[in-house]
Amino acid sequence: MALSIQSNMASKAIQNQLSRTNSDLSVALERLGSGFRINSAKDDAAGLQIANRLNAQVRGQEAAIYNANNANSMLQTAEGAFEEMTNIAYRMKELATQGANGTNNDSEYTALNAEFDALSAELTNIMTNTSYGSGTTLLDAAGKFGAGAVTFQIGSTAAETLAVDVSTELGEITTTITGLTGLDDQTDSTATMAEIDTLIDNIGAARANLGATMNRLDHTINNLTNMSENTQASASQLMDADFAKETSNMTKHQLLMNSGISVLSASNSTTQMIGSLLR
Repeated sequence: MALSIQSNMASKAIQNQLSRTNSDLSVALERLGSGFRINSAKDDAAGLQIANRLNAQVRGQEAAIYNANNANSMLQTAEGAFEEMTNIAYRMKELATQGANGTNNDSEYTALNAEFDALSAELTNIMTNTSYGSGTTLLDAAGKFGAGAVTFQIGSTAAETLAVDVSTELGEITTTITGLTGLDDQTDSTATMAEIDTLIDNIGAARANLGATMNRLDHTINNLTNMSENTQASASQLMDADFAKETSNMTKHQLLMNSGISVLSASNSTTQMIGSLLR
């Protein structure tokens, strides 16, 4: 190459290389500073799009886990009420069975009926006042489960839902409680025994429905947790910076910058050496 003071191609080439090295160093520093491999679309346009979809799925799955746990809590509240109703029905069956015996007199029927009526009133109270959250009733005709199917969102897509419907059982339970004959005498007590059996069966059917749903929700939560974990891992592989790799890149580009600056300084002194030819 001819010696010239009009242009210094060596200096220009080194400046271009320094610009590229500085850009690569900036990328490495940005990744180390943020912890992400992809900090803007230009870093990996396709990877960013995929990671965004994965992160959206993770957010939906985490919300679905929260929903499923809330659904479980609501179902447990209702099932707990049914459990107490079952215990009350057992005692009512005992009273009705005692009343069906021919050894009782009027005073004994009065005592039996007084307790029976109190228990019946408590059954109605449980059906009317069992609630979840901010006063949302569960078991009465206008409550969550009494008005029809309750749909829970248990996934990150609109199709992932779970419907629970015990309204038919609740209607039958209410009807049975309202129609209890009582223990006024032996005949009424005998009729009431069969009515209590029907009540216990209806409560058991509702509890079985809720129990099966709660078991399913437990499996749903486990599956959602597993999916969320794996989906988050996939997004992490795309988005997260490899600190060992980026530290190595930073060190490499820092060395290249230092050596490039030294060589640029030397190349810029070439014109001074050309000037010495004129002396």
